Amino acid sequence: MFESAELGHKIDKASYDREVPQLREDLLNAQFDLAEKGKFQVIILVGGVDGAGKGETVNLLNEWMDPRHIQAHAMGEQSDEERERPPMWRFWRALPPKGKIGVFFGSWYTAPIVRRVLKQSSTAELSQHIERIKHIERMLTNEGALVLKFWFHLSKEAQSKRLKALEKDPKTRWRVTAQDWQRFKLYDKFRKVSEHTLRETSTAEAPWVVVEGSDARYRNLTVGKTLLQALRDRLDNTAKPVARVAPLQPPIDQLDVLDKLDMTQKIAKKKFDTELEKYQGKLALLTRDPKFRKISVIAVFEGSDAGGKGGAIRRITGALDARHYRIIPVAAPTEEERAQPYLWRFWRHVPRIGRFTIFDRSWYGRVLVERVEKLCSEADWMRAYGEINDFEEQLAESGAVVVKFWLAITKEEQLRRFKEREKIGFKRFKITEEDWRNRKKWGDYESAVCDMVDRTSTEIAPWTLVEANDKNFARIKILKTLCARIEAAMKKTK
Repeated sequence: MFESAELGHKIDKASYDREVPQLREDLLNAQFDLAEKGKFQVIILVGGVDGAGKGETVNLLNEWMDPRHIQAHAMGEQSDEERERPPMWRFWRALPPKGKIGVFFGSWYTAPIVRRVLKQSSTAELSQHIERIKHIERMLTNEGALVLKFWFHLSKEAQSKRLKALEKDPKTRWRVTAQDWQRFKLYDKFRKVSEHTLRETSTAEAPWVVVEGSDARYRNLTVGKTLLQALRDRLDNTAKPVARVAPLQPPIDQLDVLDKLDMTQKIAKKKFDTELEKYQGKLALLTRDPKFRKISVIAVFEGSDAGGKGGAIRRITGALDARHYRIIPVAAPTEEERAQPYLWRFWRHVPRIGRFTIFDRSWYGRVLVERVEKLCSEADWMRAYGEINDFEEQLAESGAVVVKFWLAITKEEQLRRFKEREKIGFKRFKITEEDWRNRKKWGDYESAVCDMVDRTSTEIAPWTLVEANDKNFARIKILKTLCARIEAAMKKTK
């Protein structure tokens, strides 16, 4: 992929000076249109060979464009906080909202390439990283983001010449480090691994633009014109492509996972009190064990309206240290959240190691409420199954124990609880017109739940279906499941 970036591309000064003023004006106009319409965000990834002009290009974009609507992120070594979360967490936090431009100097490509060159990872691990990156970029572009990827290249001879020139000039000597020369010795390996990575990840939705970095004028005009063309194409083309999906078909005998639940299961009050004390005590000891500091727990609660999520959550938190857990109640997205890709608002709450986070409703809203209420397209919720599985896989790989509960009640039990809530003063806030409206779509929600379980109950993050007609039975089953999953994870820690 690098042959065309070793031809000695150059732009003479007169041509450069003639083109730059108009280019800057056009870029600013496109940037203001982007900010005014606020329909999508722009994510610019900057990578390449040391000394090829990556830093200068980032500075140039900040100079040419309005700094209020563009932000550069230099992704260096991970902080302690970042190391205790999935690698992509740091990038999700820095994503620009719709209408803005985010420049990543050192992107999600840097670590996989460097680790492979330094033999800190295998070829198979690099391939896994590449597949993960392709999934992420596809998800971002499906959510509407414009992803531009620039790779600044120099031949081996040109890089040596460039580093020596920078080192010789007192004003730029600081930019050349011992690490730069160490990596120069590995130039051939870096080229091989980088070329493979770029070839595998240059997709239709997010292709790589390889820029020869030896001539600053050529480099600047190439990046500026590419960015302008991409912005104008997106801004001026308002037609949305129609995604086609194959419809999901229910079982031909109409039997599903909810039908097999025994909703008559109960637990006597006296036994419940004994079991509650036992399993709350066990959960308390597990979360205070030194081994717990090597994992985190993410408990996801979904279920029918009035299914008992709140009561179950309170029985869990009653056993936890208040300093080490958070409850994240999930409602309709805010304006800030709507300006980001769908999973952004959940990534921001991923706990660090040794912490416990409870989601009262979750990222499954896309395949439940948004699907049934037609708040997103069929293509959006259909692709969400794969995006959610990938998200949870990243959580698990970073040491999180993902425990997912669906609290199921019968239609008759829901009606009884609804009427009870209307009669009891301190429970009236729990029942709304929306609850009654959702009840009319009981069958649609059941179909959505069964599809969700079929497509997102994985070996790393299985669903636990909880028979919740009897609240006490449900609470004990949830506590038992949590303890078992945490205990199993802790046994695997070293």
